[in-house]
Amino acid sequence: MEKTVFEKLNQIEGQIFELKDVYLFENEIQRIYPNNQNTKPKIRQTLQFLRDLGLIKFEGSGFYRKLWEN
Repeated sequence: MEKTVFEKLNQIEGQIFELKDVYLFENEIQRIYPNNQNTKPKIRQTLQFLRDLGLIKFEGSGFYRKLWEN
């Protein structure tokens, strides 16, 4: 799911995004991973993973910053 969420982040314009922006892709991600019944928690977990890799930074209050140029 990490690759899928990263690809969705690339579709969001700008460097700053909110968790709710990623949740807009929930149905699409659910279609890709039909056996995953916990899509929102998995999205949050994946954002933490991408943060730990140094690809995004958690800014607080549901805001994140991409650490690469779109």
